[in-house]
Amino acid sequence: MTDDLRRADITLADWRLHPASRYSFQHVSEFVPVAMIAWPGAPEEASPGPAALESLVLRDRDGGAVTALAHMRRSHADHVVVMRDGKVIAEWLAETADPARPHLVFSISKSITGLLAGIAAGEGRLDPDAPVTAYVPAMAGSTYATARVRDLLDMTVDLDFDEEYLDHGGAFDRYRRAMLWNPEPAGARPETMEGFLATLGGNGHGHGRRFCYASPNTDLLGLVVERAAGMRYHRYLAERLWKPMGARGAAYVTVDRAGTARAAGGVCITTRDLARIGQLVLDGGRAHNGVEVVPQGWIKDMRANGDRRAWVEGNFADMFAEGRYRSCWYDVGDRRGSIAAVGIHGQWLWVDPTSRVVIARTACRPDPSDDDATALEILMLGQIARAFGER
Repeated sequence: MTDDLRRADITLADWRLHPASRYSFQHVSEFVPVAMIAWPGAPEEASPGPAALESLVLRDRDGGAVTALAHMRRSHADHVVVMRDGKVIAEWLAETADPARPHLVFSISKSITGLLAGIAAGEGRLDPDAPVTAYVPAMAGSTYATARVRDLLDMTVDLDFDEEYLDHGGAFDRYRRAMLWNPEPAGARPETMEGFLATLGGNGHGHGRRFCYASPNTDLLGLVVERAAGMRYHRYLAERLWKPMGARGAAYVTVDRAGTARAAGGVCITTRDLARIGQLVLDGGRAHNGVEVVPQGWIKDMRANGDRRAWVEGNFADMFAEGRYRSCWYDVGDRRGSIAAVGIHGQWLWVDPTSRVVIARTACRPDPSDDDATALEILMLGQIARAFGER
């Protein structure tokens, strides 16, 4: 922690704002209640260092040249891990980052929850085509009453909700208060995550027709997985994904006042373990020892399907012009089969099966959502993956 950033100056009201985020994104448990997924395990292998990133020259958006390492620095990256065929081949760490500390990955949590849903489906506990209310009856009075679990997985719920990350006093602020991420104003009625979700309505255009990005969908998916599995989210994640995958670092997830996990954005993990998730997906759901962790059929479906028309008519179509979305993962549409998991403030997990390269990136970008920064990152990650695939 730098001299100009004192922990005592960071509060629940500003912990996600820059420059406090340089500290808080790696110390989330100091601000929000958490449930432990795993304690530190086996030590990590020695780092290959950043030399390969420093020597890698990329094409910038203006046609000029920039090294991969220079891009990491200018884009507020905290930790970047490049893996090929399961081996770390390049790694860079910002001066303020600690590779052993779990980093908040925001909406990459959604993609992790999507894998958990696949595990539950493979165990016969979860039916993606079943109504949401079959697992969470409390949603009977909300727009989710007529939605399927598949609509949660693919973000095709008819939901009247806007992702206004900097909202104060509106619906998104209320949502954040329910998850204990924002301070509760005097006189406000405390809510649980489940209670908040049960109040949400729709727009009237029907489920399953268009992609509409909304984090409450995946928080509800986390509840569906819990009820289907008969086990709390963090325990199911630990026993069915984390341990079998071979994760090594500490990990936790933020929870609300009832202990409900923030499945859409509260997972905190090390960047190396984030890369291992990418490798698991790249290997068709199998761990390094060959054990099937996520059903192969689920991974195949995730990579091959997704409603293209729903994507084109949705609110993220400009992000990946040729893309799709399936089971909480993005098909980036680059004709290489690349898929990605994305979180606000610059979190990325990029999987390129053509190059057999995985790139995991954690960051503390000041703006939660920035279309230009996202477009630049897509350009850079694609080039990095191709370049390391050719080496």
